[in-house]
Amino acid sequence: MTQARQLAALLPLLTDLTQELADDERYRRLLEGLRTLLPCDATALLRLDGADLVPVAVSGLTPDTLGRRFPVAEHPRLAELLAAPGPVRFPADSPLPDPYDGLVEGMHGHLPVHDCLGCVLRVESRPWGLLTLDALEQGRFSGVDLDLLEAFASLAAASVAASGRIRALSDQAEVARAQFAEALGQGPRSARQLIGQSAAHRQLLREIELAGPSDLCVLIQGETGVGKELMARALHAASARAGKPMISINCAALPDALVESELFGHVKGAYTGATSDRRGRFELADGGTLFLDEVGELPLATQAKLLRVLQEGQVQRVGSDREHRVDVRVIAATNRDLADQVRQKPMRADFYHRLSVYPLHVPALRERGRDVLTVAGYFLEEARARHRLGGLRLDAGAQAALLAHAWPGNVRELEHTVGRAVIRALAGSPARPRILTLGAADLDLAVPTRPDGEAQTGEGVAGEPATSSAGPLDLDYRQAVSAFETGLIERALQQHQGNWTAAARSLHVDRANLARMARRLGIAPRP
Repeated sequence: MTQARQLAALLPLLTDLTQELADDERYRRLLEGLRTLLPCDATALLRLDGADLVPVAVSGLTPDTLGRRFPVAEHPRLAELLAAPGPVRFPADSPLPDPYDGLVEGMHGHLPVHDCLGCVLRVESRPWGLLTLDALEQGRFSGVDLDLLEAFASLAAASVAASGRIRALSDQAEVARAQFAEALGQGPRSARQLIGQSAAHRQLLREIELAGPSDLCVLIQGETGVGKELMARALHAASARAGKPMISINCAALPDALVESELFGHVKGAYTGATSDRRGRFELADGGTLFLDEVGELPLATQAKLLRVLQEGQVQRVGSDREHRVDVRVIAATNRDLADQVRQKPMRADFYHRLSVYPLHVPALRERGRDVLTVAGYFLEEARARHRLGGLRLDAGAQAALLAHAWPGNVRELEHTVGRAVIRALAGSPARPRILTLGAADLDLAVPTRPDGEAQTGEGVAGEPATSSAGPLDLDYRQAVSAFETGLIERALQQHQGNWTAAARSLHVDRANLARMARRLGIAPRP
């Protein structure tokens, strides 16, 4: 072969070293270059996988060859190639059985006498796999320069190593992009910690100490706004996976048609718009934690596929027939009563039981006593820094209003209430004060009462009906809160003619949570 032809065969491979190519395309081009350099009837690239050699690309062999595995111990020719320091040409009369007997395209039965040639590929001084060449014509390889094959094998090994490095960098970049996008969406929330001093809060911290270090699936349940994602982050931080990524996905925010692609990834051409391969959240979270928020919103078909991933750790991208092994701990969260969903059939029982290996309930803010003031202090400090104030505090009336409110939106509602109160107080100040004091009027938790006695929806928190925070404060704290909750629920039921579902919707709470709250307060359903 002329030097010009050799150069024409090798130049594309040199260019490929710097290209991000799919593995199958990279390997196809390697074999194409090899057949240009050393004309043959069949060639294969095999990767060493434990004690087996697995074909990753073939040319001139039957397509089913790619689905086979060749145990090295059962194929002495392949074993000899792996053990040799350089290329090996087998004599035509070699007694060693040919691993491709019956697999060469266009040939049936036992192969006639032919030439065989092969060379080991080494990556970082360790055997990565083999290149093999077969010619049906005896003596085809008799004049082959084995040094040329060894040089090609070195170039092929460099291409394989470059592919691995490019893939690793691509994986790292994609994980970094996902984490950056998640952190950008959360803003300061990502640095928040669980705050409180109540018995309920201390019990929550004990649960984190118990469940955090394990790899068990945790199902976090609680009302909207109680801080379930914050709880998930605390569990991740307490685990051995803390140094690995935690990837979140809001199952309620995804259309049914895209949820599987987001979770499991897809290959190019899997559906309209899939212009390239894409890793799913499971692959991005490999080695770390995947947080499934609003898990009760997942379609039944997706639940079945997700169950298999949880059981076997195998992910199959949409449109692909290959599986990827992942090592992921799953933490799920919901504000729904999943046990009731199992009874009503929107959720598979086996999926529910797999998720709730360690169920964990986050208490509502109204169940945490004076923690409402502690948490409010955190939000006040955030607001002070945001508005560049010297100080920001609550007067006695504001503290009493916070303690008397039922907080149907929980911590999220409290955060928004404090944020709005600071803006109102600043707007009402004739001059910008160094220390800003918030009163009950700034919080705007009280809603005036209409002449017919029903609560009027004003500009209160999230438009929720509420009674005046001043009324029940002659009672002790627990009595005041219970009286407020009772009045709130009874008015909602009255507004909706005793319809519990409609009442729960108007209060922005789950129906099952509303029923439990009513039983605790002694409110019986009207006949």
